[in-house]
Amino acid sequence: MNPQNIIIVLILLIILIPAIRSTVKHLKGEGACCGGPKERSIKKKIAGKPVKKLAVHIEGMHCDHCKNRVENALNELDGVVAKVKLAKNTAFVDLYKDVSEEAIREAITKCDYRVTAMETL
Repeated sequence: MNPQNIIIVLILLIILIPAIRSTVKHLKGEGACCGGPKERSIKKKIAGKPVKKLAVHIEGMHCDHCKNRVENALNELDGVVAKVKLAKNTAFVDLYKDVSEEAIREAITKCDYRVTAMETL
């Protein structure tokens, strides 16, 4: 191998190693994809017993950032406590007030995800 080829290989390694690390992080759901910053989900608790429980099936979530966006959007609704399970593409929603299914669907749609089904638990 001549010195020029060695230099080219070294340059490629310098470029590819960080790219591969970033890709692995992204695929594990540890990076902030979707162009957004890493944000934490808002933990919300409401005293009492929920009036209704829903499982909302969502399409389009890929990583923890996506999960946190949906969780935060739902938890901003009054009387709603949500926990999203990324592996199941499902939000488990406890309703402590009479909140319409349309309001829940709207909150998720505004985050650019699609509700595929909703079921009462």
